[in-house]
Formats: sequence, C-alpha cells, structure tokens
Amino acid sequence: NKKPVNDSAEACLNCGTGCCGDNKCSRCNLHSYNWLEDVPGNDEEFDIVEVHFKNTRRGFYRNSSHLPLKAGDMVAVEGNPGHDIGEVTLTGYLVRLQMKKVGFHFDSPDAQRKVFRLARENDMERYREAKAREQETMLRSREIAEGLGLEMKIGDVEFQGDGQKAIFYYIADGRVDFRQ
Repeated sequence: NKKPVNDSAEACLNCGTGCCGDNKCSRCNLHSYNWLEDVPGNDEEFDIVEVHFKNTRRGFYRNSSHLPLKAGDMVAVEGNPGHDIGEVTLTGYLVRLQMKKVGFHFDSPDAQRKVFRLARENDMERYREAKAREQETMLRSREIAEGLGLEMKIGDVEFQGDGQKAIFYYIADGRVDFRQ
C-alpha cells in the first residue's frame, strides 16, 4: 500500500486512490513507457499525443497549436460536446506506433480531435467538481437500474472534464433496453 506523496495529491487517473502525487500509479501499471523520450528527433514532425483519462480510457489528440507538451501534462482536449481533461502519456514517434498497435487510423474523424490547451486552474476545478459527483451518480444509477428491473451491473461512472457528459460502465449477460 503506497501512500500519497502529500495530502494535496490528485487522485491517480488510473484507479482514483490518490496513491501517488504525480498521477503515475505503480499499482495500476497502465501507463505506456516512452523509451524513446531522450532520443533526439523523437518529438519532431508528429503532432498527435496520447491522452489518458479515468480507468483505461485513452485517446489520440492533435496538438495543432504546437504546445510544448510532455508526459504528465494535464490538458484540456476536445470532447463531444465541450471539453475533457486528461493526462498526456505519450508524445512523439511512440504515439504513431501506439496508434498502429491499436488500429487507430490517421484519417478517421477521431484523429481530428484537438488539444485545446494546458489545463488551467479553473479547468482543474471543474474537473474536480465533476469527479466528486461520480460516486453519488453511480449509486443513484444503480438504484434506477434496479427499480426498472434492468439486468445489468453498473461498475463505474466517469464525467467528462467539464461535467457536460457522463460515461456509465456496466456489464450485462444480454442486451439492455434503455428506452424506458
């Protein structure tokens, strides 16, 4: 059991436990390691970065403003709608390899999503407020699902960084009809 580096440490983006002060969780082991980071020319001529969100959700975003991004930077990225807050996990040539590995196509509409900026303090405040609502929302959604007799188990809820959208993670043996 690793304790937070300090009392003001952000919760780890992987597991939400606050097990580390720099959002790098040694217990989760979900981060990609940039073994080309110190190689000259690694960041040249590739403007897409990998951004990590809660759980295992990751995305690739175009750094069209050519911000000097590095692994560990918190950024505001294009969401649908609004914006989301995540941590840069890879930059440079390794992003290209990671995209190829996961079958992400450069010409897909998702490849056109952008990094807006480094996260500002007000972005981080809205992000923290949205994260604070996740537990309560998950418990309430479980009550609603049970009340409607839906055959599913809701495991987690993740709010987008601006709080405009929520993702509900669930498991079910069959299809679930959400129309009701």
